[in-house]
Amino acid sequence: MADNSQKMSYHAGEAKGQAQEKTSGMMDKANNAAQSTKETMQDVGQNVQAKAQGAADAVKNATGMNK
Repeated sequence: MADNSQKMSYHAGEAKGQAQEKTSGMMDKANNAAQSTKETMQDVGQNVQAKAQGAADAVKNATGMNK
C-alpha cells in the first residue's frame, strides 16, 4: 500500500514540477512580449514627437515666426 502511495506522490510531484516549468516559460514569453511592446511604443512615441516638431517648425517657417 505504501508503494502505491509513494508512486502516486512521486507522479503528483512530477506533474507539479512540469506545470511550474510550463508556467515559468509562459511568464518569460509574456514578459518578453511586454518588453517588446514597450520598446515599440517608445519608438512610435519618439517618431510622432519628431514629426510633430517638424510640422510645428514648418508652420513657424511658413508664417515667418521662426526669425
